[in-house]
Amino acid sequence: MLHTIKYGDTSMVAHVLTDVYGRRSFLVQGIRSRKGKGNKAAMLQPMFLLEFEGIPSVHSQMDRMKDVVLQPPMHTIPFDVRKSAISLFMAEVLYRLTRDADPNPDLFAFISSSVEALDRMESGVANFHLWFLVQLSAFLGFYPANEYSEGDYFDIVEGAFVGIRPDHAVVVNRPNTTLLAELMSCSSRELGQISLSHGQRADFLTSLLDYFDYHLDNASRIQSVRILGEMF
Repeated sequence: MLHTIKYGDTSMVAHVLTDVYGRRSFLVQGIRSRKGKGNKAAMLQPMFLLEFEGIPSVHSQMDRMKDVVLQPPMHTIPFDVRKSAISLFMAEVLYRLTRDADPNPDLFAFISSSVEALDRMESGVANFHLWFLVQLSAFLGFYPANEYSEGDYFDIVEGAFVGIRPDHAVVVNRPNTTLLAELMSCSSRELGQISLSHGQRADFLTSLLDYFDYHLDNASRIQSVRILGEMF
């Protein structure tokens, strides 16, 4: 689940990334009516993993969603304010950057496993959104093109590690470049071993979003960054 928009008095439009059909929008009816199922709205939360039946619509261009269930159930994300903030950020990133996404089973598998990893995490939560963005770049087509060497800078224009600082200003400084390489090579289970201050985390996120924005021209509009900045 990426995003929902109110539709009429009792319905919502749900923007969803699916495993088979890619990015799709569905009409969810009766979600705010007294006769509607009480738990349906609670399940349509950012990054919740859902199973549902899509019903083709004869009378409109939008299919309907019914028989929605959480699969698998979320154990900590709904109750941990840190994880909820990160899932909101993840959902907004994907909502803005996968608008025209075709079916991509590898991307879907990565996102699903990432949500499950976040739900299980006990340490390293504050670094998860940074790791997620770094790994996501591989599925969006601009993962760093070469291996890191000590002392390198990261050239945003070339999408590569370089030994000499480029003449242009679109470059990641050495500390953030070192962190980028570390996040490229670690798993989500190892994030608790990376110690960062609030300032370091915020500075790296800014550099990372500059990299995304250079290649996709939409990352600068992500609003949930402010929440993460206040929390982490």
